[in-house]
Amino acid sequence: MPAATPNTPVLATPTITPGHDAAAVAARDLPFSAGGTLAPGVPVGISDELKGAPGWKLEKENVAGASQYAKTDGCVVAARVSTGQAPLAQGGDRESTVALFQYLDGTIQPSYLKTETLQWGGAPDAPGRNVEVLALEQPAPGGRSTVVLARVFGTADSSAYITVSCPNPAALASARNEVRRYLPLLPPTA
Repeated sequence: MPAATPNTPVLATPTITPGHDAAAVAARDLPFSAGGTLAPGVPVGISDELKGAPGWKLEKENVAGASQYAKTDGCVVAARVSTGQAPLAQGGDRESTVALFQYLDGTIQPSYLKTETLQWGGAPDAPGRNVEVLALEQPAPGGRSTVVLARVFGTADSSAYITVSCPNPAALASARNEVRRYLPLLPPTA
């Protein structure tokens, strides 16, 4: 490259990185393929509005990082957000979420997991967008119907993990709808 002369402009490398637009991310659906649009290292959250939903009450709040809710029909929901999830990052968020399930139970095969959506931001009376999660539905001890909904957010270095357990399939279907409405995943704010 020739030396600059007083009349020749020298191009410099930009030193300002464009900012992260948290509002724009929250205003869009978050499929697995869009996980990289989150702010690096800023965890997602989970709302706690289920405690005020009809028939539900908060049993445990943030015990070992998890909150537990119980419904009058016998359903129980546990919800947690974990940080420091970089070791589970396996490429994209979908692969990382499969890795989370397999870390928790080595017998889980990717074919057991189904894609579902939860609410992404918003509130019970003003729904947000959708966020993709993986679901594992299985019978639990005592004949209970159970589903686990999870997502690893690799860029945000966090994961959301929700279990719903009910006495029967009909109660589980109702509880899943209420979880979707009252426990939205909350986009990072930074």
